[in-house]
Amino acid sequence: MKKLKIKVLTIVIFLLSSIIVGAQEIPNPMSPPRLVNDFAGFLSSNETASLEQQLRQFNNETSTQIVIVIVKSLDGADKAMYATELAEKWGIGQKGKDNGLLILVKPNYNNEKGEVFIATGYGLEGVVPDAIAKRIVENEILPNFKQGRNYQGLQAAVNTLMSLTKGEFTADEYRKKTKRQSGRSLFPIFFILFIIIISSIGGGRRGRHHTVGGSLPFWIAMGMMGSGSRGSSGSFGNFSSGGGGFGGFGGGSFGGGGAGGSW
Repeated sequence: MKKLKIKVLTIVIFLLSSIIVGAQEIPNPMSPPRLVNDFAGFLSSNETASLEQQLRQFNNETSTQIVIVIVKSLDGADKAMYATELAEKWGIGQKGKDNGLLILVKPNYNNEKGEVFIATGYGLEGVVPDAIAKRIVENEILPNFKQGRNYQGLQAAVNTLMSLTKGEFTADEYRKKTKRQSGRSLFPIFFILFIIIISSIGGGRRGRHHTVGGSLPFWIAMGMMGSGSRGSSGSFGNFSSGGGGFGGFGGGSFGGGGAGGSW
């Protein structure tokens, strides 16, 4: 009974929020329909075309629709509710399969923080649970966005979502992989601190004429950290691009699943 009450309350909150979001300016799909809808100039034309081809190829092969929508403003709405309302309005995914995924981005304009949210259709909530959507945002998207690598962040997220929905690895395997990567990313920091301490102690004993030589390990360590941090996104491989028969959205449904973040 308690679980039923919580579920009813969640539905009521979602419906009320949907009414509020509905009053906001939810954009219509571009015409003709596209899988990459950049209303904010976040990507270059070449980047948009590359992602569009990649997503069309995937749509044609699997019928799963991954859609990227980039808007200038959420008009004060919560990003989760805005994404869900937009995905429902557009009907992303196939009717009956509900196999749609939406990556919503609001860039960080005019000193406002940037927002991103991955919304999952009903049919993909088991394949891409909320906790995994959160990891994709935090591991693939935000690190790239913070460095101004907008295209790379979206492509890394798209590649991971494709692999998950195609069964190339499971959500649990992805969770374990990103956990190991997070652990490895801390190693250079501890290593550098260790080198600094050792160099300081050694430099004090050897005297001033060894200062330059004693600092070399630190710069080597800095180089190691830099090389280790590059190229980590999109680690699950690229997908061949192609054109094809995407002609519009199929009427998929969303229930509020997903996760997001800010930068």
